[in-house]
Amino acid sequence: MRNSSGRNKTKIPPHLLKSALVSTTAAGLTLLLLSSTIAPRHYSTGGIAAVQAFPSSLSLRIPPSSPRATTSAATPTTAATTAASKTLQLAAKRQTNPFATLVGDMASSLFPSSKLDGASNDRVITKVADVPSWESVRLELEQKLTTEEKAFRENVERGIGRASPLNKVRLYEEGVKEEDVRVVFYRDSASWCPYCQKVWLCLEEKRIPYRIEKINMSCYGSKPNSFIRLNPSGTIPVAKIDGKIYNQSNEIIFALEREFPTHKALIPNDGGGDTFQALMRLERNLFSAWLFWLTSNAGDRAKAGFKDVLQQVEAELASSPNGDFFLGADVSVIDMLFAPFLERLVASLLFFKGFTIRVVPGTNTPYPAINRWFDAMEGLESYQLTKGDYYSHCWDLPPQLGGCTYEEGGEPFEKAINGELRLGSRSGNQGGSWEYPLEAHNGGVEPDWGWCGDAAAARREAVERLTYNHHALVKFATRGAGRKGMPPYSAVLSDPNAVGEDAVQGGVDACLRLVSLALLNDGVGEEEENSMEKVAQAVVDEGGVDYADGVVKSLVYLRDRVGVPRDMRLPAAR
Repeated sequence: MRNSSGRNKTKIPPHLLKSALVSTTAAGLTLLLLSSTIAPRHYSTGGIAAVQAFPSSLSLRIPPSSPRATTSAATPTTAATTAASKTLQLAAKRQTNPFATLVGDMASSLFPSSKLDGASNDRVITKVADVPSWESVRLELEQKLTTEEKAFRENVERGIGRASPLNKVRLYEEGVKEEDVRVVFYRDSASWCPYCQKVWLCLEEKRIPYRIEKINMSCYGSKPNSFIRLNPSGTIPVAKIDGKIYNQSNEIIFALEREFPTHKALIPNDGGGDTFQALMRLERNLFSAWLFWLTSNAGDRAKAGFKDVLQQVEAELASSPNGDFFLGADVSVIDMLFAPFLERLVASLLFFKGFTIRVVPGTNTPYPAINRWFDAMEGLESYQLTKGDYYSHCWDLPPQLGGCTYEEGGEPFEKAINGELRLGSRSGNQGGSWEYPLEAHNGGVEPDWGWCGDAAAARREAVERLTYNHHALVKFATRGAGRKGMPPYSAVLSDPNAVGEDAVQGGVDACLRLVSLALLNDGVGEEEENSMEKVAQAVVDEGGVDYADGVVKSLVYLRDRVGVPRDMRLPAAR
């Protein structure tokens, strides 16, 4: 049948999109939680993964013997063939198989998804003209911002006040002149790199003024020629201190300690002695044991080796004199060396292996000293600035490491971290972990970030990020309805060469304005629900099936790419 305008009536019921918008808004900025019937990816439950390659019906079938991005080609596989086969079977069942997604992305870069035109977008825009504008949203936000929050953008630009990943310069306080800055810090654009985090922590903890140049990691983008000339190897981090180039993280850290003696010392006056050197070796041993278990199929052998080293770390922290840091009451370089990898191993081993280290307050654990250390680190503004969340780490590690391997116990935690299911749920009937009302500590999976303020502060932070850059953000989101870029990058959530679908911008824009308003009003009232009903109806009736599908995929694309700490802190991202 056709309607009076001659367009095919969609088979998508309007309430489906409305429900997606309602759950999205109430949940806050997960950007954006859609109902479980609108999934961004699909994988078969058998040994062969079927990839839905976009709005189109094209799918690719990947034989179990295919190499996958979740198995490191560089890691020697010493387990039996049956163990490797089991890992592949587990991966095929998981919705987070990066290799399958990457192949689907390549396919969608070659084949158009559907035909959309500007006329549908114009009709939708006309129908939703009474949805409050971004200017109105911004005015409402301004009325609710605190004095400190109102100064955020100006302080970021000037490099003073509380630090932000958005800073391009850090001067810390009034009176420090930018022309006197002696350090240029080259770090990764996405705030993924653990080696960059070490240096970032030290700069902030010592309060050394510095300028920031952001450089892509090879797994998600290309590096500018100017940087390659500076550092032909292309590795990061790099620091230029008084004109001299340092291109190893530890080398940078010790140079900062040496060249800025009047700033806070992070190395004991006596150099730390044998204890200092032993802890540095322990950090490397922990890194190696973690990497071996995370990226190999060695199973119980790798797990046992990791647990032995982790227990040594626990023992060192438990015996630390008069404090919860490695060397006692004061943070030191040793803590800065351990922090990036302890942070990432806690997230990744839970997600891929089901192994719990970091627990919520009041929970028994074999690792109480490690948990106390995390609590102490989270009291530092330098660590609060640089800390990532579990979701970001579990998606950014596989492309950096060449892949991570799954084990049976990780699936419930993986689904909770990915927002699919609440921990302990067996089906979507009990709601996804990103759905409203949000559970404290994500149901026990990841401790909340209490230092960020209350829930209202998190909502304001999310809306501030949306409103400040809404033009670019909407255009970015429409990549979900557009074409994947070529060449593809190994980081599944990165696609710098993607081409957005301009024809769905009106619908996406209206949805995000409604999300922002509902966040500011702490939920979905009658007025918001009526507005959502109208937008959903317009998207479906005026846009048509392909348009509605494009809007949904755009919202999913944006939701999946909110990075912590790059874009905002975890409470705002949730």
